[in-house]
Amino acid sequence: MTHKKINLLLLLSFLLALAAGAIAIENPNDSSSAVAAAPPKTTINEVKEMVQGTEIVDPYRWLEDQNSPETRAWIEAQNAYTDSMIAKFAGRDTVRQQVSALIKIDTMSAPAVTNSRYFFSKRRADQDQASLFVRKGLAGKDELLVDPLPLSPNHTITVNQGSITEDGKLMAYFVREGGADEVTPHVFDVDAHKELADVFPKARYSGFSILNDKSGVYLTRVTADGPRVFFHKMGGGTAADTEIFGKGYSPEKIIGSGVTDDNHYLQIAVLHGSAADHTEIYVKDLAANGPIVTIVKDLPAAFFGQIAGDRMYVRTDWKAPKWRIMEVDLKNPALIQNMDKWREVVPEGDGVLDGFSVVGGKLAVRVTQNVVPHLKVLDTNGKLLREVPVPALGSISGLGGRWNSNEAFFSFTSYHIPQTIYRYDIATGKQTVWSETKVPIESAKYEVKQVWYASKDGTKIPMFLAHAKGLKLDGKNAVLLTGYGGFNLSSTPGFNAFAAGWMANGGVYAVANLRGGGEFGEEWHHAGMLAKKQNVFDDFIGAAEWLIQNKYTSSARLAIRGTSNGGLLVGAALTQRPDLFGAVICGYPLLDMVRYQNFLVAKYWVPEYGSSENADQFKYIYAYSPYHHVKAGTKYPSVLFISGDSDTRVAPLHARKMTARMQAAGSDRPVLLHYDTAAGHSGGTPAGKQIENTTDELSYLLWQLGVDAPAKTEATTGK
Repeated sequence: MTHKKINLLLLLSFLLALAAGAIAIENPNDSSSAVAAAPPKTTINEVKEMVQGTEIVDPYRWLEDQNSPETRAWIEAQNAYTDSMIAKFAGRDTVRQQVSALIKIDTMSAPAVTNSRYFFSKRRADQDQASLFVRKGLAGKDELLVDPLPLSPNHTITVNQGSITEDGKLMAYFVREGGADEVTPHVFDVDAHKELADVFPKARYSGFSILNDKSGVYLTRVTADGPRVFFHKMGGGTAADTEIFGKGYSPEKIIGSGVTDDNHYLQIAVLHGSAADHTEIYVKDLAANGPIVTIVKDLPAAFFGQIAGDRMYVRTDWKAPKWRIMEVDLKNPALIQNMDKWREVVPEGDGVLDGFSVVGGKLAVRVTQNVVPHLKVLDTNGKLLREVPVPALGSISGLGGRWNSNEAFFSFTSYHIPQTIYRYDIATGKQTVWSETKVPIESAKYEVKQVWYASKDGTKIPMFLAHAKGLKLDGKNAVLLTGYGGFNLSSTPGFNAFAAGWMANGGVYAVANLRGGGEFGEEWHHAGMLAKKQNVFDDFIGAAEWLIQNKYTSSARLAIRGTSNGGLLVGAALTQRPDLFGAVICGYPLLDMVRYQNFLVAKYWVPEYGSSENADQFKYIYAYSPYHHVKAGTKYPSVLFISGDSDTRVAPLHARKMTARMQAAGSDRPVLLHYDTAAGHSGGTPAGKQIENTTDELSYLLWQLGVDAPAKTEATTGK
């Protein structure tokens, strides 16, 4: 973990307490065991206020001030305590070897292709971050364009590829520091291998398109007044940028923009918050220098458009909760806003139409049937041409490519199968491997299956289980259960080092497909948001009960893990059913739901959760808000909270306050905080730090569930 200078007096008192109170834990699953050392003392300074007629008492509001000397000293003391506790796990060195083998690998992204130039990112096994490359011709040499490693001594700066001109000679890229949401755009001359003089401010961007004639950039940036679309003339700074859209839209709105590959059209989308239940679409004909035309504005539904030639294909849940695709003729103004005259190309079906792309003159549509994704190639009339085959139960991405080219790329992965990226010919269906991630895991040793169980109200919920073949159902397996359940996002099988390391140590990896997600369309999403959010927690608790009832595990051997909205999920689960779990990892969480909307970008999420500023919504929010349901004297499971200073999306104050409150509740199990002073919500953690973080998390779980790490595993031997 990264530590800054701390308050020496507080550290001295912490070390004295550590020395005086250290008691070894002989059996972490014995609920009578004392915590190995008392956690740092946290000052109580109660703030009382009336919210919607209810008195709220907040003893740790002072921890909301992230930069105060008192908060900084508290963070350092908590990190020192966490380090000292996790270090007790005897198998830590073996776990680190396992994790290192899983993360120290060569990785490569799918390319963006234009003018026979392939732009992609690549990281060698011995590097901390990926660099940006170009390959001129499919068999050409990989040329390094941008290397982020010299940009920071601790390798916490990342670079991401952006817009590319049609001739492949100018490329935008974004510099991100410490995983923050804010980035700094740059424009790069590919042939000269140098940056242009244009300077852009560090901010949140949701659109950045360089024009093919290199005269300017259309970009969307969040300003103090809200999101705005600008035109930037190439050649200098942004002081003279022209605002072309966004006036009157407040900061809780989300605006995105993009220019078509041929630069004919500029498309603008407005989302009324992250719930995606109300979107607007606008188009500007750049070729004719036309006005900004409204495509759709006032309907309470979601619309996501992609332009191909002079037609826009729109995926929408308007009158179709499992989504459909409509066609809009951009050359016929009389039909544009007459939605009854839009042509339905792909009707709503049994499966959820959860994504599509326009490529090679065709529609590449991804349909999820019972949480199993299928990728289909259709003509522009919706006729099925072929389905892209998949090798196992897992996840297949959409096809990425250009409307005027048959060359496309897609990827496949599963919990036990690392990612393979395929090059695909839209015209013939022929596919070849572009890149295959080589990870020391014996995929044939494991299996992935789907089970169904009943939630509290009888709703059938699917769940994926990944584990070694021949698993014995004796109630003694270590099981890690995770989920998300929000924002219309679906959880399908995908490879990650954490899950692979868990299974390598004999664990069962379980992923519940909860309401609130997008697995079964908008009705499924709406069944787990706002006043129905408790359904999500009930679904998750039901998954835990099923795993125990079906002899996969016991409560002492069952851990749960969730991040972001999933952090709220596990926070609610541990406060509502503390008896069900042996350990909890709660990452980058929302936990104080009474005040969440006051910080960072959280107003984006009010359409999903509601707000305590609304009297009716306060009732159901307060009923589950984890921070407000911690009760002294309760036998809570051990908890590891994870957050960091650079999280500019979910305020890290949630993890700080909840750690203090749970430690004060007097549980006899460790309550720990892993607080990274250089990490954030949007990734960017260097590979070396990923190894340490994943080692910490796995060591914590194995320690708390009483699992011994084996001396050798396939991930350390490569066999």
